[in-house]
Amino acid sequence: MERVEIEGREPTPEQLLAVTSAYGHFTAMQVRDGKTRGLALHLERLASSNHDVYGAGFDPERTRSLIRHILEETRDASVRVYIHRGDDRPITVVTARPPAEMTGPLRLRSVAYLRPDPHIKHVHTDQGHYREVAQRAGFDDAVLTAPDGRLSETTMANIGFFDDAGVIWPHAPMLEGITKQLLERHGPQHGIAMRSRPVHVRELDGLTGAFVSSARGIGRVSSIDAVQLDTPEDRIDALRQVYAAVPWDLI
Repeated sequence: MERVEIEGREPTPEQLLAVTSAYGHFTAMQVRDGKTRGLALHLERLASSNHDVYGAGFDPERTRSLIRHILEETRDASVRVYIHRGDDRPITVVTARPPAEMTGPLRLRSVAYLRPDPHIKHVHTDQGHYREVAQRAGFDDAVLTAPDGRLSETTMANIGFFDDAGVIWPHAPMLEGITKQLLERHGPQHGIAMRSRPVHVRELDGLTGAFVSSARGIGRVSSIDAVQLDTPEDRIDALRQVYAAVPWDLI
């Protein structure tokens, strides 16, 4: 069952509506045994977005205390930290839901759309619309593309591709996901080469496969539009092993 706190307190329905209807940005993490991966990166994201969106500072220790407060005795959870626009200062909303893991394989539908200010993980964009349209058409999610056909990200995760040389991250406007950053940092230490270049829809047939990454983990992509991707399970397993080896940080 989801729990919601505004500045460490359970809100009234009126308070919740007033805050969450305002513009905001957020970060999402999986918590296990009171720990999460990439905690410093999550806090850096919130600090950077607070500066870009509100021109405001950010208190990482207070944010950690708000996360600990909503968890209480809960050790495993899906946690989101939202920072919404307030009357005189940004307002922090923390939510906790049951823990979640990546599912798959995923069938993706390409759509011509890029999130505004894609380097910010913000609310109130049209990406949810495209996800729902894709799902009504029988797909699991949508993958966003630039006007020139470059693939960018899905509506909820980063996407990467395989070729004989290693992992390719698409070079396009996107959010630098926490899991993506952790894979880039730790993958080469496990012998997995990674690079970034433009990846176009038209070249999917020539790639070895694709995957998505988010706090929930690594998921295999089985198709994009009508292109079937025979993504090798051993390549996915290798990335999962890299992610599993990333240290957990105490919140």
